[in-house]
Formats: sequence, C-alpha cells, structure tokens
Amino acid sequence: MNSIAQDRSKLGFIGIGAMGLRIAGRLLKHGFQVTAFDRDVAKANALIKSGGTVARSIAELASGVDVVMSSLPNDEAVRDVYTGPQGVLEHIRRGSMIIEMSTVSPETSRELYRLGAARGVSVLDVPVSGSTPAAEQGLLTLLGGGDEESFNSAGDIFNAIGRQHFYLGPSGSGATMKLVVNTLLGVGMQAIAEAAAFGEKAGLDRQRLFDVLSKTAVIAPAHLGKLTKALEHDYRPEFAVGLMNKDFRLILETASAVRAPMPAATAAFPVNDAEFANHPDYDFSAVIDRMEDLANIHPARQKSQGETIPTTK
Repeated sequence: MNSIAQDRSKLGFIGIGAMGLRIAGRLLKHGFQVTAFDRDVAKANALIKSGGTVARSIAELASGVDVVMSSLPNDEAVRDVYTGPQGVLEHIRRGSMIIEMSTVSPETSRELYRLGAARGVSVLDVPVSGSTPAAEQGLLTLLGGGDEESFNSAGDIFNAIGRQHFYLGPSGSGATMKLVVNTLLGVGMQAIAEAAAFGEKAGLDRQRLFDVLSKTAVIAPAHLGKLTKALEHDYRPEFAVGLMNKDFRLILETASAVRAPMPAATAAFPVNDAEFANHPDYDFSAVIDRMEDLANIHPARQKSQGETIPTTK
C-alpha cells in the first residue's frame, strides 16, 4: 500500500470532541486536507478557521476522502457511525482506509475489521494514550492493530499527531493494549488516592505529603500532573472520570472474557464508580477527593468548580 502523504491524501475526521478537535487540528497544521463531521455542527465548524472543511453527513464525508479517522466516546457511538445505511462502511470507497482511534472493546475493533475487509477497506484500531494537552502538542502514543502494511503506510499521519507509534498485531491488538495501559492508569490513581488519604489520616501535612510524593520515583509521569492539581483540589477534567469509568468496565469485561484475574482493578472500580455518580464532570483523579472523604478528612476548601466541601457530613 502506498504511503499516505499530506499533499495527496484527503482525510475525514469524525468526532470533534476534546481529543478529536486537537488531533484534527494537528493534521491540518501538518498540511493534510481534513474534512470534519460531528453531530454537533458547531464543533466541526471550529476547524474551519484552521483550514478544515465540514461535511453535512457521514455519507458525504466517507465518499469523498481517502482515509476516515474517528475519535468517539464508546462502542455504541462507533457502531452507529460505521454501520447501517447511513454509516461510513456503506459509503466509503473501495481501497480506502479507516483509522479508528476510540477506546472500545477489542471485539468491536475486530467487527469493524471484518466488515471493512468485506468491502475492500483496511481498518486499523489505533487508540491513543495521552491527555488533551498531549494531543494539543502532538505528543500522543499511538497503539495500532490491524494489517501491518496499512499501519506502516499511515506513518505520516501518526508522526503528525504523536511522539511515538507502535504496531501491536492483528485487529483488536491496539484496543487491547489501550485497556492494558488504562488498567495501570486507573489502578495507579486509586493507589495514589489511598496512599494520600492514609498519610493525611496518619497526621502528615497535606501540602508536604503531596510535594514529597510528587518527587519520588513511584509516581508515573501520567499521574504527576494530576497530583499537582489535586493538591489544589483542582479536578477540572482533562481525562473525565466518566471515561475512566467506561474503560474500567471494558477492562473488566475483556478480562472476564479471557479469564484473566484482576483483583486490583476489581477493587478500584467501585471507588471510581462512586465518584462518577457524585461528580460526573470531574477528572478521574477525583478519586483522591473520594478517598479523603471516606477517611473523614474534610478540610474547608473551595473546589475549582466553586463547590464548598463541608467539614462535617
């Protein structure tokens, strides 16, 4: 398969949310022709000032580009966009490529691959690891599954939006690797939340505890910025607690299907679930706040959203 180049290839991007907007923006900045579609037309229109164009429908987008890319919230949204009479697969041209970047079940990725192959279309599952600031700066890590030749042909796209990209294997491999990565992300944040609440309850000064903890080797880079913001009770979403909640469900469902024991993830999920129920608009790092509450640590404070946390329950 020929390489996909900025000056010859037309890209379509579906799902102009927090991540999609930034990824599509990077592609435009690197000279790709990008046509966008989102159910919320205003979101797609935001790319016009950067040189993008907007399609009136999924069918219009799919029939007019060489590569369809998407960043969508869940499996249901992915199936809705790609299947059915108005979906991508019904209108995409034979010989085109799909790069599906959502965090979904590996089985959903494999289903799209099978449907694409029947239409002469190569489908890659390439979920991303990284927050919205990383997407803004082109520092994402891309995790690929599908046909290796197709993956290699998309190198220029991957270089525009990420600092590194990895081919993991057949269809569904990228989606599986993303769940592996997010297992560490979610369980690691729960461990940090428990450790912080434990230290506070045992009498350590919160400011000093968080400051010293952030300087130790045990805090991963992905958690470091979260810890700094949590010190100020700043839980404005960069990776929303609801997205981590969805990922926990996918992780545990997939683990159950392959009979992989997941005791730590199983224990961490209910805390995330409770925080999601109480504060669905917070970052996933708000489990720190949840554990402080469970430990009856209630410093008088103002959260970034303006909510006062009472000193008693």
